Amino acid sequence: ISRQIWWGHRIPAWYDDQGAIYVGRSEAEIRQQHQLSNDTQLRQDPDVLDTWFSSALWPFSTLGWPEKTAELDKYYPTSVLVTGFDIIFFWVARMIMMGLKFMGDVPFKDVYVHGLVRDSEGQKMSKSKGNVLDPIHVIDGIDLESLVNTRTTDMMQPHLSEKIERLTRKSYPDGIPGYGTDALRFTFASIASTGRDIRLDSHRIEGYRNFCNKLWNAARYVLMNTEHQDNGMHNDSVELSQADYWITSRFQQVVTTTTEAINNYRFDLAAQAIYDFTWNEYCDWYLELAKISLQDGSPEQQRGTRQTLVTTLEKLLRLAHPFMPFITEEIWQCVAPLTGNNEDSIMLQSYPKANSQLISDNAIKEINWVMDFILGLRRIRGEMNIAPGKKLNVLLQQGTTEDRDLKIKTQHFLIKLGRLESITWLDDNKTPPESAIALVGTLQILIPMSGLIDKAAEISRLEKEILKATKELPRMEGKLKNPDFIARAPQAVINKEKEKLTDLNLSLSQLNAQLKKITQL
Repeated sequence: ISRQIWWGHRIPAWYDDQGAIYVGRSEAEIRQQHQLSNDTQLRQDPDVLDTWFSSALWPFSTLGWPEKTAELDKYYPTSVLVTGFDIIFFWVARMIMMGLKFMGDVPFKDVYVHGLVRDSEGQKMSKSKGNVLDPIHVIDGIDLESLVNTRTTDMMQPHLSEKIERLTRKSYPDGIPGYGTDALRFTFASIASTGRDIRLDSHRIEGYRNFCNKLWNAARYVLMNTEHQDNGMHNDSVELSQADYWITSRFQQVVTTTTEAINNYRFDLAAQAIYDFTWNEYCDWYLELAKISLQDGSPEQQRGTRQTLVTTLEKLLRLAHPFMPFITEEIWQCVAPLTGNNEDSIMLQSYPKANSQLISDNAIKEINWVMDFILGLRRIRGEMNIAPGKKLNVLLQQGTTEDRDLKIKTQHFLIKLGRLESITWLDDNKTPPESAIALVGTLQILIPMSGLIDKAAEISRLEKEILKATKELPRMEGKLKNPDFIARAPQAVINKEKEKLTDLNLSLSQLNAQLKKITQL
């Protein structure tokens, strides 16, 4: 019945000196109902009803019930309840029953069930275990001695204090550094898979603090190149590059992914989509591609790139704002005026909505091809220990007609990003010099080894690539031989898998040929 707490609904039971029990709404009601004189001494039960009884009334009692208030009419029923799975029976079920009983309707339409926050070892956080992390300590930081004192004070099991102190000094020898609110919020969003317990690991929080820094530094670069500049907001004389069309297209797709994830309460998927786009595409690729236009482009191209830089960042800040409100507000205050928006706060802005008309499939295909090309070059540079700044002469062979067209359209990006001296296309029947090879589909990217490459290292690299492809081959062949897959999968998916298998066999053949060539040197 009761947890002996000092607040709550007092048990509506009264006792007389003979031990008789009377239950009613009030002492006056009981006296009238049972015709008890004022000489009869009554004492009310000192306990209260269980916490869950009081909290079960929460959805409507907080809105003025039992009075018919405007708030009750407007806000009941609510839309969603966010809670942990451990109190579904104790609280959620009781709220539903009380809502049906007293209001004639369920108190909410959706229940979002999250996991319990556990420590990095998977243990449930408990003061008796000494593994509780105060969010304020994670946000602001705390020194070791203060942390030990906090964890060993007012313990439910004081005899464990020495053990907890040892574990705390071992786990946090330097205390806890301050990670900031946004990093902690984004961490919780990123690991918020429905119903799954959440392991709170400081290394992960540190990773998202780095993400905040990445966004901050990207914004500094954008502001450095767009403040006090003509960003094309009131000038039609702008020319957009393939990279500008690409980042705009990708942003529309990410808005769709993020919105769908939020609507389905998959905050982890929404956070991942924002993280991947911000770090991998906007910061790592687009900013590098934008530098080329800003340095070598015409005034119209530079204006178009500045416009894309600042408008995409402003929209991205609005997309990320619910997950990391403080840093997005701070940056937005500087970025928004450059887009012509002089409102007071990002909180007053609308959430981005995807516009499919802004998606260019050609731009996505072209820049994806550029990225694959550059990654192939970088992989060879890294594995062959070629200096990043050394200019290379690249040979191309095989490939498709589309590869040839893409090379022509994107050559200025390839030369700059790849730090290339030249790009030469060889006839398919011409024997190239001994070269390191990277593949983009059927296209061979060749870097002549003379004076550049360690033969033994290149043999090792090719053997690893061959081993990887050899291991992948049976899996793909088995998938296409599986009658269940063939029966259930759409034809487009089956065709895609067949195409992948063809490309893999071709790649394996080319890698083996390259290995044979280099071993004969």
